[in-house]
Amino acid sequence: MADQRQRSLSTSGESLYHVLGLDKNATSDDIKKSYRKLALKYHPDKNPDNPEAADKFKEINNAHAILTDATKRNIYDKYGSLGLYVAEQFGEEHVNTYFVLSSWWAKLLFVVCGALTCCYCCCCLCC
Repeated sequence: MADQRQRSLSTSGESLYHVLGLDKNATSDDIKKSYRKLALKYHPDKNPDNPEAADKFKEINNAHAILTDATKRNIYDKYGSLGLYVAEQFGEEHVNTYFVLSSWWAKLLFVVCGALTCCYCCCCLCC
């Protein structure tokens, strides 16, 4: 479950921290150092005959872009790649709302309110 929680949107399914060779508690300086080291190693200009290096370079850039943005990193740490997807679709400010409303107890509350009022059309409980 922990591995699944740390999965990224990368094609290989690795966590963004794993792409940069870091652990989840890495500081912004650690992220910057690791990014620079790996970017130099896998840069397409330094590996013109290796198409895999270009793909790895793109994953490194993606990981760096997300982990250096404090808001995106917080969302990724809390919700993983699904949180990033939700932020992209609905906005970063609506991520928590999405996960609260998709929880089992919110769905149960909706069903119970509907069963008690015989109304699933409104939420004012006036029916």
